[in-house]
Amino acid sequence: MSKFLVETHYTCTFKIVHELEELNEKALANIDNRKDGRVEIVNVTVNNRKTKRASDEKASKKIDLPNNIKINHSKNNENKIIDKISEVSSKKSTINKTKDLGKRFQMPDRRKGYIQKATIGDHKIYLHTGEYDDGKIGEIFIDTNKEGELVKALTNNFAIAISLGLQYGVPLEEFVDAFLDTKFEPSGKVYGNDRILSATSILDYIFRELAISYLGKEQLAHTPSISNVEVNKDDVKDDQFLKIVKNITSKGFVRSNYEEKLVDLSDVRINLKSKS
Repeated sequence: MSKFLVETHYTCTFKIVHELEELNEKALANIDNRKDGRVEIVNVTVNNRKTKRASDEKASKKIDLPNNIKINHSKNNENKIIDKISEVSSKKSTINKTKDLGKRFQMPDRRKGYIQKATIGDHKIYLHTGEYDDGKIGEIFIDTNKEGELVKALTNNFAIAISLGLQYGVPLEEFVDAFLDTKFEPSGKVYGNDRILSATSILDYIFRELAISYLGKEQLAHTPSISNVEVNKDDVKDDQFLKIVKNITSKGFVRSNYEEKLVDLSDVRINLKSKS
């Protein structure tokens, strides 16, 4: 049976590396909530060591060690440290998510988005969207014609409810799964939308359109994506011009296909000289 206990206290310096597609304030603010960070051990040092008898846990003796003593830690020990750090980070992430629960992310005052006009039967539908700076959808508005005041009021308030859900963090996928393939009149052929040819209801049409434009769910479209220009996405991915286009262009309007919407202006020359 052991007679003594030895407690060694360490200080671990580590770094967590995250990969970001875009560098902005929102991405940096949410970086602590992400779980895809790569943990790397920078240094491990010994702080102090305590000894005590196994029979008397209250009696202890502290041995101070120099701070510059470094541990020649093995890969096995490093993995144990990483597992412990991941456990602590996971608990911190859970706490942060609990704090953010019920927090509303306000839309910017000047925002991007698009308007899609379509006709189902004899009913014209105008779908308006609003986006955050990173292109994520945050609100929708629905306008219809040939509808009474009651239906218009219900439609407007339904759009407000969806918008509030998006701003409180409800994923768009949840709304798509809930309202896709709902059936009621008006329904039938869709005119004015190049990707959707028919819908079983207004809600089916709206969330099918949003799923295609913002989630890239091409399987919900009735026609293939049309691209007149073949672009090597590997070459354009890191293009600075493409980053500028993403910042000023509605993600929903181009249906996430920024590369296909680019126009080569390298051979275009504009004469700005005034006529004399």
